[in-house]
Amino acid sequence: MCTVCGCGTATQEGQKAPGEKAHDHHHAHDHAHPHEHGHDHDHGHVHADGDHVHSHPHDHDHSHSHDHHHHHDHDHDHDHTDGGETHDYGAGIAGVHVPGMSQERIVQIERDILSKNRSYAEDNRGYFARKGVLALNFVSSPGSGKTSLLVRAIEDLKDRHNVAVIEGDQQTSNDAERIRATGARALQVNTGKGCHLDAHMVGHALETLDIADNSLLFIENVGNLVCPAAFDLGEAHKVVLLSVTEGEDKPAKYPDMFAAADLMLLNKSDLLPHLDFDIGACIAHALRVNPNLQTLVVSAKTGEGLAAFYAWIEARAALAKSKAGARKAG
Repeated sequence: MCTVCGCGTATQEGQKAPGEKAHDHHHAHDHAHPHEHGHDHDHGHVHADGDHVHSHPHDHDHSHSHDHHHHHDHDHDHDHTDGGETHDYGAGIAGVHVPGMSQERIVQIERDILSKNRSYAEDNRGYFARKGVLALNFVSSPGSGKTSLLVRAIEDLKDRHNVAVIEGDQQTSNDAERIRATGARALQVNTGKGCHLDAHMVGHALETLDIADNSLLFIENVGNLVCPAAFDLGEAHKVVLLSVTEGEDKPAKYPDMFAAADLMLLNKSDLLPHLDFDIGACIAHALRVNPNLQTLVVSAKTGEGLAAFYAWIEARAALAKSKAGARKAG
């Protein structure tokens, strides 16, 4: 369980998810980035085998070492139940009373979690920098049109760029399948009860995707304007989508997300003639939260504003490629 928000753990396509028979084991894994961690946990796994899903609860204790593309050490004890994770230092949310736990302790737990996440994010950032990959973290409320926008952008950009996508959703691989229909590589990460992606999930996803140098990586985060704001994934920029069908005061209601973003896309502009939405008021709310926030009015359906969005991407992709080239030459 994430003690910042109380959410659960994640699985990516091809991995085991919560529920199987009890067993104890010790094992070693080799990945693209080294890290070592030892932990004891009880959890359930669901094994997906073709069209069949086998579910059976199990408890196990194990120690293992992983080699990944980024270096990190961590030791933790946790219990998994139905895909959720509860750490041994207790669960809590800042501002919420947890019996037997002081507010000071809850705040410290939150700091510890975010500190570990920042370490993984820096590893991811280093990986992107070495490969000249421009990674963009797309965040929004559910239903803002993120996937439709990404499908349109991939179709328009794929002749000039390799594009890979990490899809974050609580359940289903529907969005990843929509992305793959464009010809782009996509990996679905299901967070179960979780309400955001974190840097460790992204690091593991990168092992599977094996992204080509100088690619674009689009990370479609779980639809949520709260927790994803706190979790750096190692991306170059957060891009926040706000549909014109939502309230124009969303930036004032959810300031942390808009403060963390570098670009705001006001999506579904084709619906403006049918709505009472004040673009100027919305942008004013956003700029009060983040005076440096860039804004574009776009429509994934008509293509309005997308040329400016692509120019914004191209400039940053060229910079990422240039820096990686200079790094290799040096």
